[in-house]
Amino acid sequence: MRRLLAAALVLAVSPLASAQDAKAVTVRWFGQSFFQIQTSTGKKVVLDPHAIPEFGRPVVQADIITCSHWHSDHAQPEAVENAKAARIFYGLLEAKKGRQPDWAKIDEKVGQIHVKTFPLYHDADTGMTRGKNSAFIIEADGLRICHLGDIGHELTKEQVKAIGPVDILMVPVGGVYTVNGEQARNITKAINPRLYAIPMHYGVPGYDDLLPADEFLEGQKNVKKMPATNELVVPADMKADGYTVVLLGWKKDEVAPKK
Repeated sequence: MRRLLAAALVLAVSPLASAQDAKAVTVRWFGQSFFQIQTSTGKKVVLDPHAIPEFGRPVVQADIITCSHWHSDHAQPEAVENAKAARIFYGLLEAKKGRQPDWAKIDEKVGQIHVKTFPLYHDADTGMTRGKNSAFIIEADGLRICHLGDIGHELTKEQVKAIGPVDILMVPVGGVYTVNGEQARNITKAINPRLYAIPMHYGVPGYDDLLPADEFLEGQKNVKKMPATNELVVPADMKADGYTVVLLGWKKDEVAPKK
């Protein structure tokens, strides 16, 4: 009798366990530094939305929108379809007359999603050239995702420690306005994300204002190129022996209609 009860209990619990095991975060890249993170419950976080014509001006939705700084290719919430209904976080305060905007200190929960900023600079001159920049750290489904915005300098040991553990890192690699490929490699190595490093803000065919990702990829051991999709699905319980560099396409290939 006890064995039958135990078996019944296992059958009753297993569907729930399977649902928990199926939790995953979906990361989508739309060119430049524009990402959408979708949680296992369907909530969507959009980071650094742009309206650059060369990237097709994608139509996306969001419950939360973050903008690392005020430059137009990082702060176009109107590019998000339902922006008026979304919670919007700006990494910098509005500029006061004659002064550079200061960092916004954000550390809030929106439902089950934790949104936090970390102060950085847009250049290697403590903001004297291009001003300030905020990294955004998003925590959802037990994963910690760090988007470095337009970081323009390498990190000190103190900064790496303050940022803390990262599962998925989004790092600019195209130089010109941010760190270059070599510096981005150093930053990635210092942060040492547990699962993935995703390069962003680099030149692609049709948009060559920035350098390509080649320099960043040099010497990287685990590189996965996924040019046919802009989507990466990350199981919440994923394990890894080291991070993989994932090079996404900035859009999904269109499926040809059946004849």
